[in-house]
Amino acid sequence: MLKVLIVDDSLVIRAKMKGYFKSLGHNVIGEAKDGQEAILMNEKLSPDLITMDVSMPLMNGVDALKIIMETCNVDDTNIIMITANGQDGIVKNALKSGAKGYILKPISEEKLQDSIGKIFPKYCSEDSDFLDENDLNEMLS
Repeated sequence: MLKVLIVDDSLVIRAKMKGYFKSLGHNVIGEAKDGQEAILMNEKLSPDLITMDVSMPLMNGVDALKIIMETCNVDDTNIIMITANGQDGIVKNALKSGAKGYILKPISEEKLQDSIGKIFPKYCSEDSDFLDENDLNEMLS
């Protein structure tokens, strides 16, 4: 069971993701509504996994990702970015800054499970359509 921190400014999205994680057998140990809260909660809670929305008030997800990666053990920091279509440049920047992957909205339990499986193979589903940095580079070339 993974300890998860969900970061999204939408209460509805956080509730939906919390339900998906619970259904997948994981424990949501915290929720944050912006990048600043994410940084503080990451330090306090030490989650196994963070899902981070790209577009949020006060501090966006990419800026929060960069600070978290600078201040934490990079090998133990697992962040999946959550993004809308049309943000390829932002996603590429996030992946270069240390994100382990990303999920395109709308979020689904299957997309979440596939993404988790890429980072934590013991949770991998067989039919994964998760896109990583290599997939993104191919799409952008």
